[in-house]
Amino acid sequence: MPGHPPHPVRMDEPRIRVGRAITPEQFELLSDEQLARLLPRRIREFFPGKDFCADGTFYLHDGTVWSFYKAGFLDE
Repeated sequence: MPGHPPHPVRMDEPRIRVGRAITPEQFELLSDEQLARLLPRRIREFFPGKDFCADGTFYLHDGTVWSFYKAGFLDE
């Protein structure tokens, strides 16, 4: 039908957006690919994968720590 989206939007699915903070429960449900989409492009290459993120955080090459729960660096 004209004017309708091609795929239905499910309200129970989280919106995956860069810089969006997530809960620990959402972290567990998202795949590595989905988690990488939450990261700014400049740091995606440093994402080690979900299995290597302690408490939803991971270290970048320069020693800074990114938190999925904060959607930012821990020292900011």
